[in-house]
This record gives sequence, C-alpha cells and structure tokens, in this order.
Amino acid sequence: MKKTLLNLRYLCLGLWVAATTLGCTEDQPKSQGQTKKSEITWYRNPFIYNVDVDAFKDSDGDGTGDFKGLTWQLDYLKELGVDVIWLSPFQPTPDNDDGYDVTDYYGIDSRLGKEKDFSKFMQEAKKRNIKVIMDVVLNHTSIDHKWYQAARSDTTSKFNSWYVWSKEQPKDFDKGMVFPGVQTETWTWDDIAKHYYFHRFYDFQPDLNYKNKDVQQEAVKVLKYWLGKGVDGFRLDAVPFIIDVPNAQGKSADPMFDILTMFRDSIKAIKPDAVLLGEANVSAEENRDFFGENGDRLQMMFNFYANQYLFYGLALQDPKPFAKALEEFREKPGSSQWAFFLRNHDEIDLGRLSKSERNKVYDEFGPEANMQLYDRGIRRRLAPMLQDPLKIKMAYSLLLSLPGAPVIRYGEELGMGDDLTLKERLSVRTPMQWDTSSNAGFSSSSKLFRPVISIGKYAYNKVNVAKEEKDAHSLLTFIKQMVKLRREHPEIGLGEWEVLKTKSKVFVIKYTYGDKVLIAVNNFSEKPEEVSLTPFNESKKRIVPLIPGEQPQPKNNSFNIDGYGYQWFALQ
Repeated sequence: MKKTLLNLRYLCLGLWVAATTLGCTEDQPKSQGQTKKSEITWYRNPFIYNVDVDAFKDSDGDGTGDFKGLTWQLDYLKELGVDVIWLSPFQPTPDNDDGYDVTDYYGIDSRLGKEKDFSKFMQEAKKRNIKVIMDVVLNHTSIDHKWYQAARSDTTSKFNSWYVWSKEQPKDFDKGMVFPGVQTETWTWDDIAKHYYFHRFYDFQPDLNYKNKDVQQEAVKVLKYWLGKGVDGFRLDAVPFIIDVPNAQGKSADPMFDILTMFRDSIKAIKPDAVLLGEANVSAEENRDFFGENGDRLQMMFNFYANQYLFYGLALQDPKPFAKALEEFREKPGSSQWAFFLRNHDEIDLGRLSKSERNKVYDEFGPEANMQLYDRGIRRRLAPMLQDPLKIKMAYSLLLSLPGAPVIRYGEELGMGDDLTLKERLSVRTPMQWDTSSNAGFSSSSKLFRPVISIGKYAYNKVNVAKEEKDAHSLLTFIKQMVKLRREHPEIGLGEWEVLKTKSKVFVIKYTYGDKVLIAVNNFSEKPEEVSLTPFNESKKRIVPLIPGEQPQPKNNSFNIDGYGYQWFALQ
C-alpha cells in the first residue's frame, strides 16, 4: 500500500496537468535555501488565459458577449491548454472604463447574464479542471456607486470617511496621475460635497480610503463573497494604490502592507489554496514587501519590469537587458511566483525604462503618435508590433520557457490585430475572431458593443479560430503545441534556473528540477547565430531537441540557429 502511494506521489509530481489541477505540486528548493514544507501551490506553473466576457462570445444576439457565450467556448479553451481563466471585471458598471468603474461588488453586469449563468459557467469550468480567478477593483469605485453617492450627499454618513476629501485644493492636485495626457488632476471638486475628492484614475473613479477599518473589512467581505461563488482567486487591480496613504498635504507615508497580509489570511481561512495575483509595477527592492517577507502576502505578481526590458531587448535584437532584468528579480520568498506576459489588456507600460530606452522601443514598435499612450506606453497588440511570424513564434517560445506562470490575452493565440481608431486602451479590446461569418462569429447582432476588426491584414476573414485550427503551421497550432510541451516539463516554473552567458544574441536559460534538465534557446536577432551548449553540459549528457520540425539539431553540442529561431533541449 505504501509503495502504491509513493508511486502515485511521484506520478503527481511528474505530470504538469496534475500539478496544476490537483494541487499536488511541491516547491523545489531555492538557491537561497530549502523550502521548509510543502504547500498547495497550483499557481506555480499554470497557463493563464485572460478574457473579457463582453468581447468573447455573444449568446443572445444583443451585440455583447456574455457568460453563456463564454461557457459555450470552454472546450476551445481546454483544447488550447488553458489551466486558469482570468476574468476581466464583470460586475455592474456604467462602463466608462471598460468595467473598472464598479457600482456593485456583489453583482453581475446584466449585459453579461444573470447569476445562474455565472454559476453554470463555473460548474462547466470545474468539470474541465479549469480554475477561475477574477479581476477585483478594490482601490476605487464608480462615482455612481451608492457608497459615494451617500458620502457626497451627507458628511455625517459613515460612507463619507470611506473616501478621501480635502476642503482646499491640494498643492499637488495635478500630480500622481495614472493616465497623464488624458487626466489633468487627481483632486477634483465635488459640487454636492463641497470638497475635493481624490482619484488616482479618472475623475469618475474616486479612491476608497483604506485607512478606514470599515473599508478594509468591506474589501475582505467582497473577497469572501466571491470565494463562496467558487472562484479560485483574484487578480488584484492597482495594488500599490490600495495600500497607499493619500492626503491633502502631499506628505508621504509608509504603505499599509498589513492590508495585503489581512487579505491573504482572510481568503486562506475560506479557501486555503486561493490565490492573490497582484498588479504591482514595482522595483526589485520593493517586490519582497508585496510578496511578504515570508511569502505571506501576495502569492503572485505580474513581472512588469521584465516585460519592459523584454521589449527593449527585442528592439535592440539583444537579450542582455532582459536577462539582467530577470536576474534583478530572482529573489522572491517561499513559494511566491511571477506571472509573465507579452501583451496584457492595457498599454505596454515602458515607464521604468530611461527616456532613450523608451524611445528605442517606440521607434521599433510604436513609431506613430497614435500608437503611443500616457507618455509611457504602446497601445498595440503583439502581432502588429512584431509582424514577422517567426519572431512572434519565438516570442511565445520565450514566454512559455520563462521561470513563472505564462499569461496570454484572448485573441493573442491567433495573432489578432488592434483598432487604433478606438480610444486609449480599447484598441486591444476588440471582439474575439471566431470565423469568417458575419461579425467574426462573435455575435449575430447588427450592432455590436465594439466593432470587430474587418479591414486590413488582421481582419477577421484572415485571422480567426476556424481558419487557424485547420492550418498545421498557424500561430494557434503552434501555441497549442508549445503549451503541451510546457506541461510535459514541470521543471520550467518549478526548478532552479540559470541564464547562461553566450557571446551571441541568443537567450539561453537552463532549468534543473530533480534529475530533469532543460535548456531553452531563443534567438533575439534577425540573423543566424552559432550556439554551443558544451560549457553547459558538464556531465556530457545527450542533448535531445524537444520542438519538432525544422529547428536546429545539435552536433557535438553546437549548432546554428536561424534568425528569430527557437528550440528547447532536454539533457538525457
């Protein structure tokens, strides 16, 4: 009996699917020391898919996607290899900021369906062993939220202290804006309240006051409510602004990191393996504060810093800046994990690059003013930026071979384009392109909530699921194959990793996990490069290519790799 249990234990560790869906994954010892005990860490190695419910699939012909439509497409996501669905905001909203202006934290936007539709979606996702995390926007509400309406109309209301006010216009009223070039201030006069209110984002999104214990408890209540509905965790929006301490005098105060500890403890009491994935564009020095010294705050964070230097490296055709960024963020406590991405639902934020570095990325990937946004970013999808199909595939080979959980945005698996006629970040939030029928198979309505891309190189009759599923050489087919390969190699995301130094423009990363060794090679240059693995194969093991096709086959541990070429190797 004990032998059988032991075999099952090793089977669980060896199968990536089991590791991500059954919660059997154990932590690999870090280079900084041994992990003291095993934890439920399904989030260490999943393939995460971000979807806007309103832009994915319309089931009832009203022109807006909904939960029924999303449920219909779960088999597509399962076949793609998705382990976790990340739902963009779906709560009631005036929709002035694409759902990030919430009016009811406990409801479902009527355009997207009813509670029974959400419940059915959750049931069907679980049947397919797909976990679900949801976007939760806790740092601000909509100006139309009943809390703010009560706060502005009655200074004696308990809700008044739920927001941040100033009788006089603060001296720094035009500082600290999230959307420079679009916003003009962070303190706006309210004619009803007769005070200025604070908002990091748009003026219709007043910030909540987290110095108020009632606000903290309400946030915990929201998290517990949705855990009760079956979600497996949360993508916390704008985490630094939740724990910030704004005031009218412009004085700085230490962030309230204890709030993150409280969030973690609260969800753990309800669902021990629930995850907090933080949107926090932080420096290497700050990351431990967000994870927690002992890994007791956020389990996961998006690695924005590495993403910015990835695009800088791609612009230079040189991986060194990206490799350096990865090394700077190597340190993280316990079983914490990074989430890596190429393109997310916002602009590509280049704010941590120097001006000259940022201009280099602009010149290469967003040279026109209409492609840039907020004086710091690019509002294009990946395919129009990189253009070269081989370069795009190399980028996904890289993403799926990074030491963290890979995240992609709906439609990126097809190489969807962008619509720069739409305002700000909506350019990358167009409806999913399913086939060549009317409205890309997204909806039967004559009027859509947002237009599909119907002209140019990325029009839906050229880029769609139905077409790419039949094409053995399509991007969709390639990503399916690469996700499957990643699943077969749990050493990525779990093992110890090392970026190997080469004299070429090739990024080489090595993983060691138990007796498994994997080396991933990705050429940042448009020109062929020579690579030697001899220095990295101390035990003279056999080098086995893992990606089939016309990829390099090593002879005597050396090979030439094509421009924007890629290959993964196992040492056996």
